[in-house]
Amino acid sequence: MATPLPRGAGSITSITEADGIIRIPNHIEGLKDHESATAELLRPLPSVRQTIVAVGSHDNTLDILADQIKARHSHLTLSSSHVGSMGGLMAIKRGVCHLAGSHLLDPDDGSYNLSYIKKYLGQLDVKLVNLVFRDQGLIVKRGNSKGIKGIEDLAREDIAFINRQAGSGTRVLLDYRLGQIGINPDQINGYQHEEFTHMAVAVAVLSGTADAALGIYAAAAALDLDFIPVVTEQYDLVIPSAFFESENIRLLLETIHSVEFKKRVEALGGYSTQKTGEIISSGPRHLNR
Repeated sequence: MATPLPRGAGSITSITEADGIIRIPNHIEGLKDHESATAELLRPLPSVRQTIVAVGSHDNTLDILADQIKARHSHLTLSSSHVGSMGGLMAIKRGVCHLAGSHLLDPDDGSYNLSYIKKYLGQLDVKLVNLVFRDQGLIVKRGNSKGIKGIEDLAREDIAFINRQAGSGTRVLLDYRLGQIGINPDQINGYQHEEFTHMAVAVAVLSGTADAALGIYAAAAALDLDFIPVVTEQYDLVIPSAFFESENIRLLLETIHSVEFKKRVEALGGYSTQKTGEIISSGPRHLNR
């Protein structure tokens, strides 16, 4: 399987992170889904096969996980693409990744991920493993000069907002809270302006492009920004059972359970590792409760 890398600041950034290059002739618009192509590998094939592919919601702990896996098992790599929680579930459904990060809130009962897995993955046998609980809230400039106190302030005319992309768990949370307090998204200046990671929206606030963003505490702390808590949410890994017993996933789970990983996560701030590594649910037969 091949997953296109997002463009960085330039082509050099993409090439340094790539496993290979597919050349598309000038007279062809692009390649269709499931179409075969010849790739020029930039890493040896055995090395490529030792890659765990994660697609889905962005979280800073995935970077720590990738570092810890490399430190413990030098032959193994974790490669993650950030397309939002729903994008991750769809990638699982298409069979193009080994796991997906997800934090989709069910507004009906306050649970995370289970109802979405049941709805969109049907009878696909998966296991749901908790990675972290994390604090999600409004990221604002240091000193909060505009006196932002909560989600309701996003409708103020003097507030510029930066949003996460549709399908992300953060966007689902925002829309749920807006519905609760009766705010129409059209009332929010910047609702249509989207970024794909928590660090990207935090950078927008730091640079002055936006006055506020909804994101995780760790992103605000990393850039010395202020943070207004909204909710503590559950961030899980969705892993198809077909991969769960594989050696690569076994080593990943071993790393997640390690004291070193948990200590580094806790050091970021805004995270709880109390249930890290616990299997929350497995298979569709357990998703009906």
